Amino acid sequence: MTSNAAEPADRTWLIAVAAAMWGTDGLLRVPLADALPAATVVFWEHLLVVVVLLPWLPSAVRALRRCGPREWVAVLVIGGGASALATALFTAAFATGDPVTPLVLQQLQPLFALLAAFFLLGERLRAGYALFALPALAGAWLLAFRNPLQIELSAARAALLAVGAAALWAAGTVLGRLVSAKLPARDVTVLRFGIGLPVAAGIVTVQGGAFAVGWANAPGLALLAFVPGLLALSLYYLGLRSTPAARATLAELAFPVTAALLGVTFLDATLSVTQWIGLLVVVTAVTALSWHEKVRRTPMVRTDLPELSAK
Repeated sequence: MTSNAAEPADRTWLIAVAAAMWGTDGLLRVPLADALPAATVVFWEHLLVVVVLLPWLPSAVRALRRCGPREWVAVLVIGGGASALATALFTAAFATGDPVTPLVLQQLQPLFALLAAFFLLGERLRAGYALFALPALAGAWLLAFRNPLQIELSAARAALLAVGAAALWAAGTVLGRLVSAKLPARDVTVLRFGIGLPVAAGIVTVQGGAFAVGWANAPGLALLAFVPGLLALSLYYLGLRSTPAARATLAELAFPVTAALLGVTFLDATLSVTQWIGLLVVVTAVTALSWHEKVRRTPMVRTDLPELSAK
């Protein structure tokens, strides 16, 4: 194998740093989820970031105008779905269930990302993909319920909310990788929050929630918006621009691992024996899939699009 000096430097490490920052999300989101409606938290996350990024919004919009319809649709889905709606589902999962399960169920995001790439971008999915997907889904089931043979409605709701957020974020990853070929990382970040803000406001309005949050919640909202929010996403899109999807998926494992450890250590979360088994199964299955995509000559999902191909 020969190297090409013209290729951009791989930034897998930057993806890992961003994902580890996402892992601190639970420490900030759990207290807010107890005090405020999920949609209200998400609205303020977006509002605070948009206020900071407002000077760059006009140039980001001009850059988007130079793109085609595919990029327009992708950015709308990233902002409305992967940013506003997914974050609202994720925050609601904290208010419904324990503080660890929603975070660890994000392990399923790489599986959803590969499926999204298959359906949205026409990538070819090999039959062997099921060898990784089925154990991961079984592990997610074990993790979602303290007793996997006895389904509790509240646990099921929390799990569905978390999995829904993971699916939307996976679509955002695929589409973010797509648009990053034509838009700078800064513009993608600005457009994500700029489009997400009115969607978040609409969710609050539809749910009949309040926009007021009280000064006591202001520090937590600011930290949530700027650390696992703006800073982590800026690093993520910067790294995603020159990191193949398979290695980015592997680096994103820093998120659930960090989150689970922090949840058990600082949030008084406890897991049953079967939930610990489920956690290990999910981590193992997704790690194995990511490693396979990195080292094998015949990946489970093959892309023919230059902007999504491994460099």
